[in-house]
Amino acid sequence: MQEISHKGRVVSIDRYVTQVEIIRTSACGICHAKSLCGYSDSESKIVPVPTNAFAMLNVGDEVELCMKRSMGAKAVWIAYVIPLLILILAVLVASACHLPELYTGLCAIAAVAIYYLVILCFRKRLNNEFVFYIK
Repeated sequence: MQEISHKGRVVSIDRYVTQVEIIRTSACGICHAKSLCGYSDSESKIVPVPTNAFAMLNVGDEVELCMKRSMGAKAVWIAYVIPLLILILAVLVASACHLPELYTGLCAIAAVAIYYLVILCFRKRLNNEFVFYIK
């Protein structure tokens, strides 16, 4: 299985973007990645998908949204693993500098906050990289 898929319903179709609402299914309950998946948290989520001019879609059609499995793993690294490593590294460096615990904690939190601000600055580039497609 080389892709992650979700069932969804077309909400709106634009010239460039098709809005698809994720339909939560019972399969989310047994999925091993449900704790990491942002789409299993709520009842419904609207996902923007680039419009395919050749796809014969209408509002209300049920579709299957797919993403390469490698993109899911990359998202987990960007959102969870790298910030954890930055946090641990910041704590170790601040402790090695013999800073008080309060300042060590604040440095670690600041380091992770700066990381997420950098991610926020590159949001457009990441949005272009993590694209769902309709199957």
